[in-house]
Amino acid sequence: MAHPPVPKKLTGSRVYSCSFCRSHSAYHDDIVSKAFQGRHGRAYLFNDVTNITLGGKEDRMLMTGLHTVRDVFCTPCGNLMGWKYETAYETGQKYKEGKFIVEKAMVLHEGGW
Repeated sequence: MAHPPVPKKLTGSRVYSCSFCRSHSAYHDDIVSKAFQGRHGRAYLFNDVTNITLGGKEDRMLMTGLHTVRDVFCTPCGNLMGWKYETAYETGQKYKEGKFIVEKAMVLHEGGW
């Protein structure tokens, strides 16, 4: 029987972690913007997120137009954290491609900052 992967530990004091299992998810320095809206409230746009599993690609009509996205799940606990932008169909939205939306309610600040 295969063992589940060991979650990657991020180094440093400015780290976000999954609000359910506390697995490290992202560095504060990877935040592009804090002014995004998720399914359930405020969300962050990140350049990179770790310890995640991606769902299948799907086209979704979002507030800023049509995008191809993949849901982002915490690998250790399966928590739905947000989504990854695969394709933005409007020219002004192309900067989102390859980036991640993580719902603010789905992450915690680690390290007491």
